[in-house]
Amino acid sequence: MDEKFRKQMEENGADVNTTLKRFMGNEALYMKFIVKFLDDKNFDGIADSLAQGNYEEAFNSAHTLKGVAANLGLDPVSAGASKITELLRNKAPGDVDVEKVNECRDELEKAYNLFKKVIGENR
Repeated sequence: MDEKFRKQMEENGADVNTTLKRFMGNEALYMKFIVKFLDDKNFDGIADSLAQGNYEEAFNSAHTLKGVAANLGLDPVSAGASKITELLRNKAPGDVDVEKVNECRDELEKAYNLFKKVIGENR
């Protein structure tokens, strides 16, 4: 992994050291999986499901994204997805604070797009 990429990831909140330990120090394997993040469609699933008022599906996409991002050390993405999952967990559609969920989605979108940009520029 090149130092520029590592620095960009860390400056934006990624936990590269812990993640590399999870990958047993294998930087090539880490890069293989981090590049796959570019193909992740879970954020789109969140946005589309929220727009349709399908909160159960939005929860599922957010929960999946939370796990994917956590495994890759993309802490800001994982944290943003976690906020959405907690706002939607076990909620009936009428009980969802739509305004708060949309605020969290906007925050998540910034982090998600930032990491997609950094990863895309350094693959």
